[in-house]
Order: sequence, then C-alpha cells, then structure tokens
Amino acid sequence: MISSAARDALQGWLDARKALGGAAENTIDAYGRDVAGFLAFMTEHRGETQGLSALARISVGDMRSWMASVRGQNVSARSLARKLSAVKSFYRWLSEREGFEPTAVLATRSPKFQRKLPRPLSAEAARDVIETVEFQHDTPWVVARDQAVLTVLYGCGLRISEALGLTGRNLPLDEVLRITGKGGKERIVPVIPAVRQAMARYLALCPHPQADDLPVFRGVRGGKLNPRIVQKLIEGVRLQLGLPASATPHAMRHSFATHLLNAGGDLRAIQELLGHASLSTTQAYTAVDTARLMEVYQATHPKA
Repeated sequence: MISSAARDALQGWLDARKALGGAAENTIDAYGRDVAGFLAFMTEHRGETQGLSALARISVGDMRSWMASVRGQNVSARSLARKLSAVKSFYRWLSEREGFEPTAVLATRSPKFQRKLPRPLSAEAARDVIETVEFQHDTPWVVARDQAVLTVLYGCGLRISEALGLTGRNLPLDEVLRITGKGGKERIVPVIPAVRQAMARYLALCPHPQADDLPVFRGVRGGKLNPRIVQKLIEGVRLQLGLPASATPHAMRHSFATHLLNAGGDLRAIQELLGHASLSTTQAYTAVDTARLMEVYQATHPKA
C-alpha cells in the first residue's frame, strides 16, 4: 500500500507536469504508473508505510534493490531507464517542495542500453507499399482511404495518431497543414501535391459525410478509423512485397525523415517537421544515414 501522503505527493507532481504542458497524456499516465510502482516496492522492501519523511531517507542500497527487482521481472534496460527517469523527476520535485537532499536517488546510474535506430524503407519500397494497397481490398473508397492514409504518413511525416486525428476542420488541404502533436506541441508541415491528390480522390469516393467535428478517415461503418486497421493493412502489404517486420505504419514516418536527410535536408528543419521536442531524437536519423553509408563503403571500396 502507498501512504496517503505519498499518493498525494505523486498526484501533485503529475498535476505539475500537466500544467507545464510538455508531456502527452499517455506519457503522464506512464510516469504515474512508474513512480507508483516504485513507491509500492519501497513500502514492501522497507516493511513500513512510506510517508514523506521515509521517502526522504531512501538510500543507495534501496535504489539498487528496486532496480534489481525491476530487472528480475524481465524488464528491458530501456524500460528500466525510463522508470528511473520518472522516479528522479518525481524526487527533484518532491525534494524542492519538502526540503530534503535527494542525492541517493538522483545519483543512481541509468542502465546502459543500445538505442534502436529507426528502420526506414527505401524510397522505392515506400512507393510500392502505397501502390500495393489497391490489392488489399475490393471496395474502391476503402482502397482510396488506405492509400490516402499511407500517403499522408509518408508525404507529411505524421504519426499515425496525428493522421487519424485529422478532422473536417483540416479540409480542404492547402499547401501547409497545422498539426498538434505530442504534448500539445503545434507545428506546420508542407503538403505536397501527391498528398493533396490522394486525399481528394479519397474524399470524392468516401460515402460518409464530412463535417468540422468529424474525423477525415473513417471506418467502414462511418466511425473514426482504428489504427489497428492501418497496422493490419501494412502487415498484408509487407507479406505481399516480402518486406521485413520493421515495415510498419511508423516506418513511413521514419522514411519521410530519412529520405529528406539523404536529399540534403537540414536536421533542424526536419526536427520541426517531425515535431520532435529534442534535436537528439532527430539525430537518430543521422546515425541511420551514416550506417547506410558505411554499408555502401564496406561493399564497394576496393580495399574494404
């Protein structure tokens, strides 16, 4: 059990994070689960209810025990690092509020892990995915819808949640599109002719009415299109084209960024187009590009 004081402190921290507006609702929920799990462990580990004074006495040994317990649950190093980050953030806030020294928590080292690089498709494969969609369904408007969704993901670099979150207020598509992404962060993305054409074809065939407060992309029965439908669509296309498991709806966004970078796009501009809060996130695409160049070098250099 978590003490009422600790529960109130956790809620106060989450409310403060929400007020800052820098994190999405799903992220806030994950923070809450991570820190609640930490507090529950400490209650059991130390054999007493963890009030605020007890939380202020957390030791290095306590932190090591918690991390060992989490790893014992087959949690990856990446996930443990995320949980530790949430706990540290909570302790920074709590220590400033309660006036105690949080060194034992903040000095805990995050586990090392290999960052997964984005797995983009080649430009040819991305085009093939969009074109092959027509063989996945017999209904013309559904085919047009699916091609429009994938064209938006690849042509504008949107997250699938952003694409499926488009409403009639975004229509008709102009040369730019205003998107509200993670954490309420707003960005402007260009809309290339191929995207406008795909959308126009879909809207002309779609049997469901469009209105400002209704979603653009609709399911067969008229409701908002479920992202799982798009995922299953890509799975079918992937099998048909013999593409790897990394070919997912999100890979279309990765491909958008990587192909822009390969064509000489500025990293900071790509960061803005993707809506990344940190440039370090966008820099993963530089690593992708470097890895590709090294593969070419190793395969073609006479002395390699």
